[in-house]
Amino acid sequence: MVVSYIVLSNNQISNRFFEKTYRMPVHAWSALYAVVRFPGLLAKDIQLLFPRPQNSVSRAVSLLRERGWITVETSDEDTRAKQLFPTEQGRRVLEEIEGRVLKRQEEIFGALTHQERDLFLQLCRKLILGGGLADSAALSADGVQ
Repeated sequence: MVVSYIVLSNNQISNRFFEKTYRMPVHAWSALYAVVRFPGLLAKDIQLLFPRPQNSVSRAVSLLRERGWITVETSDEDTRAKQLFPTEQGRRVLEEIEGRVLKRQEEIFGALTHQERDLFLQLCRKLILGGGLADSAALSADGVQ
């Protein structure tokens, strides 16, 4: 429950900030982050970076396009594939957001020493690479009796 408390508390604050300041869900900011950091990626690639339902990613991409923060181009290699690219305005918005997010991270991690912070992040990376986050036998609908 400790991890859930940390995540849900931060989500509550973050969601409120993104809705109020940018009139967008947190899914949209993470999609913008992905497009700026990896220009030319596909919408489905965002799901690999930030596990979100496909419809949430689609709505986020549509919102970012409407705002003029990203553009969509047909891939030269596969005409069915639509690559996502940031606009200058999108880059500026992300830079502004990142400044605030980094300050928020400092608020959260401020209670930890640098050594504790490094260990915490090392353990988080280990959990991510362990593969148990994206699938669960314990919470499978098949496991319900």
